[in-house]
Amino acid sequence: MKNKIQVTKSSMPPVEEYIDEIKDIWDSRWLTNMGEKHKQLEIELLRYLNVPNITLFANGHLALECAIAAFNLSGEVITTPFTFVSTTHAIVRNGLEPIFCDINPNDYTIDTDKLEGLITEKTSTIIPVHVYGNICDVREIEKIAKKYDLKVIYDAAHTFGVTVKGEGVGNFGDASMFSFHATKVFHTIEGGAITYKDEGLYKKLDYLKNFGITGPESVEYIGGNAKMNEFQAAMGICNLRHVDKEIAKRKAVVDRYIDRLSNIKGIRLSKIQDGVKSNYAYFPVVFDGYKYSRDEVFEKLKFENIYARKYFYPLTNNFECYKGRFDVAKTPIAQYIAERVLTLPLYADLKLDDVDRICDIVLR
Repeated sequence: MKNKIQVTKSSMPPVEEYIDEIKDIWDSRWLTNMGEKHKQLEIELLRYLNVPNITLFANGHLALECAIAAFNLSGEVITTPFTFVSTTHAIVRNGLEPIFCDINPNDYTIDTDKLEGLITEKTSTIIPVHVYGNICDVREIEKIAKKYDLKVIYDAAHTFGVTVKGEGVGNFGDASMFSFHATKVFHTIEGGAITYKDEGLYKKLDYLKNFGITGPESVEYIGGNAKMNEFQAAMGICNLRHVDKEIAKRKAVVDRYIDRLSNIKGIRLSKIQDGVKSNYAYFPVVFDGYKYSRDEVFEKLKFENIYARKYFYPLTNNFECYKGRFDVAKTPIAQYIAERVLTLPLYADLKLDDVDRICDIVLR
């Protein structure tokens, strides 16, 4: 049996570098509650992402939940079912009603042509999702949001370091959530962040992620525990030093995939958008009229010890916990893509010979 190839593999700094970074944690014994490593990572991420404000969290999901809570939203939220289930859960767990908008068939982001028709007097916000590193139509979403006085919170979990015409993606909308999970381009083992324009949110987000505590004997918000600890922050500090090189390695892998799989009948690849500097987070392939179905390709790769991912499948509005609550037929393009898309293995250390092996199996 040939070596196993997982869909992803976490980037890691040299172990000596991480050990050196965490040594002073032993001296201070300050392990959590916004310590020195946490503060340092905040500053460095502000600079790297080129955003005005940032708050760090234990993970991306809690970051999104807190962002929604910070805006005191109510009623309906227009979003997309073509996402990881975290997006939908964060909305529902805040007591809000998700209204699902279909996606466009080109970059799999929310279809702005269908967005306005879903707005009602109950709509309070739009939560679009940047998918696979593809960016939503941020200008059109901004125009619609201003017209109807709606908040916009982006799920930007897939787009760390991505820029649009030179502008960091975390600058769009009222806020953006980034995931720093171990599988992401940049990670803090687990972790996440919210970037935002209104600096007045900084204290509120800090309170929400720390039980709503505002003083030694004062709790003004109903908050939870979503604090990033010092060991996570230290991993982020180390990984940030290497992230540009890691993205360059990922680009080489994507370029080889594109070279091997372009112009094949029945195989649809995702193109990098005009003006977008990609982070090469994922390599989605849509099998649409190919000689094998998506599921058949998935099984053939698995038989060869190669693990791709049906990402995103099923749609979030079709999971068991939401059965009978939403009509999947209202998002037909999302359903169509979900049944045909496969993300192939992609990580910085994936050898080009292994990329060729994967492509050979797909094409065989």
